Amino acid sequence: MAEFLDPTSVRRHANAINLRPTKTLGQNFVVDANTVRRIVSLADVGPEDKVLEVGPGLGSLTLGLLASAAGVTAVEIDPVLAAQLPLTVAEHQPDRAGRLRVVTDDALRVESLPGPAPTRLVANLPYNVAVPVLLHMLERFASWRAGLIMVQLEVADRLVAAPGSRTYGVPSAKLAWYAEAHKAGTVPPSVFWPVPNVESGLVAIQRREPPATSASREQVFAVIDAAFAQRRKMLRSALARIVGSSAAASAAIEAAGIDPTVRGEALDIAAFAAIAEQLPHATPSR
Repeated sequence: MAEFLDPTSVRRHANAINLRPTKTLGQNFVVDANTVRRIVSLADVGPEDKVLEVGPGLGSLTLGLLASAAGVTAVEIDPVLAAQLPLTVAEHQPDRAGRLRVVTDDALRVESLPGPAPTRLVANLPYNVAVPVLLHMLERFASWRAGLIMVQLEVADRLVAAPGSRTYGVPSAKLAWYAEAHKAGTVPPSVFWPVPNVESGLVAIQRREPPATSASREQVFAVIDAAFAQRRKMLRSALARIVGSSAAASAAIEAAGIDPTVRGEALDIAAFAAIAEQLPHATPSR
């Protein structure tokens, strides 16, 4: 049976490398094996999967993934943690150590991965970089078709929000370009060390094709950014800055079959794409 980390072993590994978790890097490590098993189960990781893990930390989730997957490629920004991870796996699951690949890099900037292309993404993401990291992983590594991420509950709510809801905004609209997403559960603060002040949420992701459009992703994202830059503005006013005037924005929005007086939070990703088709000179945005 695969060996997982518990609170005692997490602290032992942390002490071995003189680790003092920092808020700057969002370092809250899972210390509960049942939570790890739950995440791996909800992620539907199977024996054929090559998992991309972002921010493995001390390896709690890594060990859970290795117990079920064909292999794990872990991207870790902290070189000390990256160096320790293979040692932790070798100690707790020596028969699976060969399935692990560690990439010491910033998840916001990594451009290539060693070994087979990943089929799933599973990650515990710090709330302050969760959205840009997720969008980068979706854009850069198209081979993974499904995933599960753990983020601060407020971020989870934003990612899965539907048009018209209070929490719908840039994260939910941009994620919808790539995938469908839904909240798969919550995780209490008590399963982490150090204990955070907030609950976490699990977001399940299933890739789909982007809307059929002649506009590029960059053009669509530029429209999304402009639409939500000032939430209370009507769409024609919000888009005026990227087309030059409110009148030009109104004409383009109407040409897309949309009322120029609506606000951005009412539009789904297909509507943003339709507008972008009428704005060929929209400023590219990631």
